[in-house]
Amino acid sequence: MESTVQKTPPTLPWYREVSRTQWKSFFAAWIGYVLDGFDFVLITLVLTEISDDFGLSTVQAASLISGAFITRWLGGAVLGAIGDRYGRKMSMVLSILLYSLGTFACGFAWDFHSLFAARLAIGMGMAGEYSASATYVMESWPARVRSRASGFLISGFSVGSVLAAQVYDWVVPSLGWRWMFYLGLIPIAVALWMRRALPEAEEWTETVAEQGARPNPFRPLFMTRGRAVANTVLVAAATLSLFLIFTPGGEGLVPLLSVVAGLSLAAFAVQMGGKRGWLLYLSMIVTLFFAFLYSWPIQALLPTYLKTELGYTTGQVTDVLYFAGFGTMAGCWAAGFLGDRIGARKAYALTLLASLAFVYPVFAVKDNLLVLGCLLFLLQATSFGISGLLPRYIGGHFPTASRGAALGFTYNVGALGGAVAPVLGANLASGMDLGQALAVLTFAGTVIVVLLVGFDVPSRLNRLTDPGAQADHLSAPSAAGEPEKADRVG
Repeated sequence: MESTVQKTPPTLPWYREVSRTQWKSFFAAWIGYVLDGFDFVLITLVLTEISDDFGLSTVQAASLISGAFITRWLGGAVLGAIGDRYGRKMSMVLSILLYSLGTFACGFAWDFHSLFAARLAIGMGMAGEYSASATYVMESWPARVRSRASGFLISGFSVGSVLAAQVYDWVVPSLGWRWMFYLGLIPIAVALWMRRALPEAEEWTETVAEQGARPNPFRPLFMTRGRAVANTVLVAAATLSLFLIFTPGGEGLVPLLSVVAGLSLAAFAVQMGGKRGWLLYLSMIVTLFFAFLYSWPIQALLPTYLKTELGYTTGQVTDVLYFAGFGTMAGCWAAGFLGDRIGARKAYALTLLASLAFVYPVFAVKDNLLVLGCLLFLLQATSFGISGLLPRYIGGHFPTASRGAALGFTYNVGALGGAVAPVLGANLASGMDLGQALAVLTFAGTVIVVLLVGFDVPSRLNRLTDPGAQADHLSAPSAAGEPEKADRVG
């Protein structure tokens, strides 16, 4: 008798689900992230040479690093909105052009102020690059493997960081620090190649371009003349406050300026989110702020800890940082597979929870470089590496029509936690060892993010104002044609 049991058709390996064109799109965006990581850490590598040439104080030198954070929120929102309205490819190309030209201009800087101005342009471009490339890749790849797209993409940043350290050894001793910035011409060539060769993101094309709709995420900010004037004032207030906070000009006024900047940015979040989404915008910013707060103390102050408290040589510090960099890359790759298997939110929360086991042991090791490197590899893989899922996690909360501006704005406002983290870590170190301060700050920030993400706080709060909100805008459609209710609690 003939069997009536239907055989399940064999499934393709995941990498064959991604077409040749989609892989091409991914690698173009990944190269942008590599160059993003290269440019971001470049200033930290040549800071001592710049300080010597320009006679900068320690505060001025530090403000050159913080300068990129001043304009990130604005760049993320504006370039993200361009991506929502005119396409992800255009936004990605403009972002790369902006930060590449800013990096190139740094090589021609003649004093602190000219270099600081170039850093402002870099900050805007990098912010736009994050949202543009992330949305471009995820909307180009099949829904089932979008966590992998997210994790693989973010790994490019770590590759760029490692590459910058290597190029520094090759270039600066013989040619000087300015040549590191002249290499900013390379991303411009990549951006022009992208403009010519890449297709538009499939999901954006289907939901926006083919329907003839041209969303304008900033429309709520300029609906009336009065609101337009008020929001222009808020832009100036937020930008000026952040400028003064991260430069010597705001000395003694930082608490007040922080309140002004925070309220201004919160006002934008409420308006962009509207009656239904304002709680989502605010809660996402808070979540991302703590995500930067737990990860950036180590990113910013680990070399200082290794040199001052452990007495490591420059070569030993470089070896330890290689462990950290490759741990981050491995974590990004693993996060992509885990996120596609159990969901981005669960993978993010559970892996962060596991990272807590490595925080204090990292700072307990004193004189064994290999053990320290291995522990740091594991910590960075489970802690900083898991942030490779952030584009997938954030993007799933927002619909295609507003995803670019929403992801760019919330991520880059939350990124201010990365500017606060080193300062907070240094202040804590005034009452305890630097290693202990870094451990406390990393552990506490991680616990807060585990609770916020694990208990799905942004989505829960969003459902208070928008009960019918879709659980995940980037998930694969179910058999019934409706989006899957993935990663939903309660």
